[in-house]
Amino acid sequence: MPFATATPDHAVEPWRKNLRHELDAALTGLRSAWWWTGKPPQACPGLQPDGVLTSLPLPNLATCTRQQVLDYFDNTWTLTEVLFSGLKGEEAFFRPPYHHLRHPMIFYFGHPPALYVNKLRVAGLIEKPLDPYFEQLFETGVDEMRWDDMSKNEMLWPSIQEVHAYRQQVYRTVRQVIETHPDLTPGHAPIAQNHPLWALFMGFEHERIHLETSSVLIHELPLALVQRPAEWPALHPTAGRPSASLPPRIGWDCPANDLIDVPGQPVVLGKPFGWPSYGWDNEYGRRETAIQSLQASRYLISNGEFHAFVTAGGYREQRYWSETGWAWRSFRNLKWPTFWVLDGPAGLHRYKLRTLFEVIDMPWDWPVEVNYHEAKAYCAWRTERENAPYRLPSEAEHQAFRGARQRAAASAGVESDPVMQFDGVALARECGWNLNLAHGSSRPVDAGQPTEIGFHDVFGNVWQWLEDHFNPLPGAKVHPYYDDFSTPCYDGQHQMILGGSWISTGDEASIWSRFHFRPHFFQHAGFRLVRSEGDGGAVRLDRADSSSQVYEDPQILNEYLLLHYGAAEEQMPYAFGPRDAVEFPVRCARWLLDAARDYGTPTGKALDIGCAVGRASFELARGYQEVLGVDLSRTFIAAADALRRDGELRYVRKDEGKLGAMLNAMVDPTIDRNRVSFRQADACSLPAELVDFDAVLLANLLCRLPSPKALLGRLGGPRGLVKPGGLLAIFSPYSWLEQFAPPEAWLGGYEQDGEPVRGATALSELLAANGFELLREADVPLVIREHARKCQYIVTHAMLWRRIREG
Repeated sequence: MPFATATPDHAVEPWRKNLRHELDAALTGLRSAWWWTGKPPQACPGLQPDGVLTSLPLPNLATCTRQQVLDYFDNTWTLTEVLFSGLKGEEAFFRPPYHHLRHPMIFYFGHPPALYVNKLRVAGLIEKPLDPYFEQLFETGVDEMRWDDMSKNEMLWPSIQEVHAYRQQVYRTVRQVIETHPDLTPGHAPIAQNHPLWALFMGFEHERIHLETSSVLIHELPLALVQRPAEWPALHPTAGRPSASLPPRIGWDCPANDLIDVPGQPVVLGKPFGWPSYGWDNEYGRRETAIQSLQASRYLISNGEFHAFVTAGGYREQRYWSETGWAWRSFRNLKWPTFWVLDGPAGLHRYKLRTLFEVIDMPWDWPVEVNYHEAKAYCAWRTERENAPYRLPSEAEHQAFRGARQRAAASAGVESDPVMQFDGVALARECGWNLNLAHGSSRPVDAGQPTEIGFHDVFGNVWQWLEDHFNPLPGAKVHPYYDDFSTPCYDGQHQMILGGSWISTGDEASIWSRFHFRPHFFQHAGFRLVRSEGDGGAVRLDRADSSSQVYEDPQILNEYLLLHYGAAEEQMPYAFGPRDAVEFPVRCARWLLDAARDYGTPTGKALDIGCAVGRASFELARGYQEVLGVDLSRTFIAAADALRRDGELRYVRKDEGKLGAMLNAMVDPTIDRNRVSFRQADACSLPAELVDFDAVLLANLLCRLPSPKALLGRLGGPRGLVKPGGLLAIFSPYSWLEQFAPPEAWLGGYEQDGEPVRGATALSELLAANGFELLREADVPLVIREHARKCQYIVTHAMLWRRIREG
């Protein structure tokens, strides 16, 4: 229609304003020499005789030479650039994924180099930033709350040329560190976790994580925007076969998947602290447990087996799905796995398979790639069909699948971790594992070498979803160079995956690897079945008393609605009680509003981090033109949104036991609720587009964060939350609890070198060093009523800061 062409593309899809169309020709077809910011593939370690690049072995930190470290760095760096050479044209770099839950690919082109710089600085291996703006912009990725937590992708990103030039700078800097550091001379001591060079290997392994996660995002791009790089490993040879007849015949088109008996046995989990390879904090520690006898499928569930679930209407029947899983399936309107491509009318159930760079005839004997929700629905379907209890394995059971010899060898020496011995091609040849980029795809579920007890693909091919939530092993400690790597994800919202996939390299391909994703996310992951009456001892963090669920509990919601909107006499019903402690959110907002007036600061937009049910956000709208409230709790944000929409919300004031009274939370009608919006977000990983607020409020939040420094680091800098001249108000009682954060992440509340470290002092030092000046301090009380005869009385330390420079 004529009027449809009158609207500019970038008005309909704001991300298109990033397209400059200067490199479309250069980014189509084989990359020329300009593309490679490190070694070109033809000169890169890991190059195979057929011109394809594979992954080198994981370095042994007790014996690695300087040349081996250089080779591993070059291999890591060039593998990333080979993968990104599979993006065709500028649009592939800036188009957001179809689900809008992650950044576009340009972010992941700049993210690994920015992390190298930031971590090398933390470790003291380099002194200064290379580009402070980039090192803040590209520092933190997106860990979306849910499938419908969509950012608008309206950011203006740097150009491809600018990020490319930054990569050249970082490559030279990292290479110089490797070439000159004295502790890489022959005969060096083992590089342990307390050595500054640990940050260097952290950079390598972080980049390798994003080699895989970037490949998933490429997997989700339209075919027209991708192309197969000549240097990328080829699909497994079985990809060339024509599709089998329909329905796929079990035992012919895909193997019959019998169950193997596994006896009850003790199991030990955890990587030894002295193991000479790099490891992430969650790998360390030790858990001794025992599993009960069970049966488990010999193979991963194949496309052919899953096809029966699809044709039986598994995606249409709500009874197979969890409440959350069904909500995800309904939101996406899925009727078959995401990477299956319909081949003809839907009723025929004929499908092809989208691989990384192409669509191929369906290999029914390859493992199905699904998310956790789909895997659990399949288990429920099999349970109903066979009248037997099916589920996913637990972490302890996955350990048992490895067999006694493999588990015993794990304590014997580095030869028991094959990725430390072999590159990808040799790993497939010597061990039969599809890991470390041996191939450029999955392969048949029965193609590998089984363990001594008969299981295939315990390691490699695709990751395996587990029943466990991501959790720390007893004795694990966060690493000071990256204290928010694991702890924010110990939240009962991330499912564990084990075993690695065909594209898992380095530490991800290690026998010690423990990883996780949100249950709706895709990550070259599949599953195998367990038949058992029990839960396998799976570690679950969604119990009502776990820290991740505290603020999702209905009673806590009622308490916070009373704290935020209750009348003074409701919050503190006794005349002899501390009436000056009621209406805490109102007083926090007024403190900030008064400061804006007193210091003459702008009142354009304000950010309320940890807004709970939103009273302070609404109060800030009395003075600020635009207010955004963010909170991790979906329950709190839903309540705040209801109040923004309707102006009121019913809740229960608890008096005693099950006795109470129904009350009405109301927003003052003189407040313009249209000025306020709410968004679920993690304070430790706030979206990159949140910058330059005139005021930021943190009320009773810091000591509930798993990594306070992750938030504090976002306040200043070139893309700071607080704009220069803006105000920051912090209210905190410094109630440090291991329930919410590991002691290593606390700002205070401990001794160091025999001297007490207090939260207020550490906070002041951090903010002063980042360009903030202290304007005011006060002791501000609050009271939280639990029931008629029990209240919490808390005294927060209030500090008002102004940002005076870039920091």
